[in-house]
Amino acid sequence: MNERVREILGWYASDSPGTRASLARLLSHGRLGGTGRLVILPVDQGFEHGPARSFAANAAGYDPRYHFELAIGAGCNAYAAPLGFLEAGAAEFAGEIPLILKLNNSDSLAGGEPCPALTGSVDEALRLGCAAIGFTIYPGSTLRNTMYEEIRALGEEAKRKGLAVVVWSYPRGSGLSKEGETAIDVVAYAAQIACQLGAHVVKVKLPTSHIEQAAAKKVYEKERVPIATLAERVRHVVQSAFNGRRILIFSGGEAKDTASIFDEVRAVRDGGGFGSIIGRNSFQRPRKEAIDFLQTVMDIYAGRTK
Repeated sequence: MNERVREILGWYASDSPGTRASLARLLSHGRLGGTGRLVILPVDQGFEHGPARSFAANAAGYDPRYHFELAIGAGCNAYAAPLGFLEAGAAEFAGEIPLILKLNNSDSLAGGEPCPALTGSVDEALRLGCAAIGFTIYPGSTLRNTMYEEIRALGEEAKRKGLAVVVWSYPRGSGLSKEGETAIDVVAYAAQIACQLGAHVVKVKLPTSHIEQAAAKKVYEKERVPIATLAERVRHVVQSAFNGRRILIFSGGEAKDTASIFDEVRAVRDGGGFGSIIGRNSFQRPRKEAIDFLQTVMDIYAGRTK
């Protein structure tokens, strides 16, 4: 184990050797292994958005095994998915890449306040050989306390059984405007909430310069918090994640052009972010193009590509 991984594990001194070993698996695997950076392939979009919206652009993605092969071929740190997709390939690809079982998911067939259903368990994550559980919270939803209580209990169980905890912290719901979902003050707050709930790894969206909360706006202006550039905003969100002592990664977001994604990755790198979790922008491309794309993202984080 190199010194950077050892340093990061030192931030989690209250955790068991088993959980720290699981974190080490995530940090030591793939092209970025040992750098302290991570690029994770998440494929929960079939559940969240429907099969055609997710996979019609690259029909190979309808096959769950394709995503294992893509994550392995690209050299990702880990592959994250709901129960069904992992069950469809975990045995065939056992030991080839760390897995993250997404324990809660929601569909897009009905409206209302966001609150995902529990669709997996810690024991199923262990059965499938996972290194971690994944869980989504929606700060801003009137049902947020239900999610907070669920991840508290699931996180406690996962840590007791030697798994790491990854939290998707996505502000959404009637408490926020659409613009507010990615506002700098809200994204930073979402990162802080996930850390306070005991997450080892936190996933948030890239923040804009919009400030949603009037009370927060006064503080940002009074203290002159730098938020003009994306790198500055990333740095502030990293600061909000226990001053950088929690692993913070950023979502790839909706499909966009390649140059824009690479610019965002550079901003995450320059702002001190730990990496990216990129789904649609990778698996909706043909396999070779997707591998080249993901490896370029990794090379930017590793400093091999400017």
